[in-house]
Amino acid sequence: MKSTLHDDVAHAERVRAELLDSFDEELEEEIDDQRLANLLDNASDHPEVSEVSRSLYFKELFRLQRELVKLQDWIATNKKKAVVIFEGRDAAGKGGVIKRVTQRLNPRVCRVVALPAPSEREKSQWYFQRYVPHLPAGGELVLFDRSWYNRAGVERVMGFCTDDDVEEFFRSVPDFERMLVRSGITLIKYWFSITDNEQHFRFQMRIHDPLKQWKLSPMDLQSRVRWEAYTKAKEAMLEHTHIHEAPWWIVQADDKKRARLNCISHLLNQFPYEEVQRPLIELPPREHNPDYTRERISEEMYVPRIY
Repeated sequence: MKSTLHDDVAHAERVRAELLDSFDEELEEEIDDQRLANLLDNASDHPEVSEVSRSLYFKELFRLQRELVKLQDWIATNKKKAVVIFEGRDAAGKGGVIKRVTQRLNPRVCRVVALPAPSEREKSQWYFQRYVPHLPAGGELVLFDRSWYNRAGVERVMGFCTDDDVEEFFRSVPDFERMLVRSGITLIKYWFSITDNEQHFRFQMRIHDPLKQWKLSPMDLQSRVRWEAYTKAKEAMLEHTHIHEAPWWIVQADDKKRARLNCISHLLNQFPYEEVQRPLIELPPREHNPDYTRERISEEMYVPRIY
């Protein structure tokens, strides 16, 4: 009996350790956010002071992620098709939300599309052509980290397209998106909104942190210079492309924690999903063959155990 009790306790501790390990990735992200802030001498001037306590944030995040798993199963089982577009200024927090959405999901069901600048060949194509191959098949959820709305934003502000290109884009987008919806795709569009001061602070954090400097591109720096031009471009985009079939949803993103929770909660509410009932899984016993022997592997092939 003692041996059995000991085994049960050891198993319970192992399970607990595995659960904690699965949460550590999220904790690492939060620790990293704090480390970034501490890199700056004027960190106390950070315009964002989240009113969401750490314990509440994690409790709600994990609860929402459990619901995302249910949504994923519902989409896959019922062969639904969904596209979620994440747009916003540089450093608005789009990537952070996308990471929390996909963190515990199956990449075969939920995938992220983040396209590079178009090639010369793509520039000569119908504008939407390079996005079409990435649209979902039945049973897939696709998250666009920036999308065809590049034309209404960076391409327009930086002069990578003509005024006629922009006007044609505004004429075409409503029809294009209505076609997607009529084909059975649920299309959800988020704009992450941050203030001038908040973007300035986040850029400063990236400048001072060697682990984050790769996130700063020449385009990002120009976006600071052309803040007002981007504002006007955003306003025109919302005016022309906020349609009944695919409306825009604005996420107040100065507070990262609130933005993540609010966006994921809203995303879940856009689907009439239900938990998919599955049969109880039983692990089959492993076969044991008396003539089986495990071959010895050379020590030279093992990764050095430095830690």
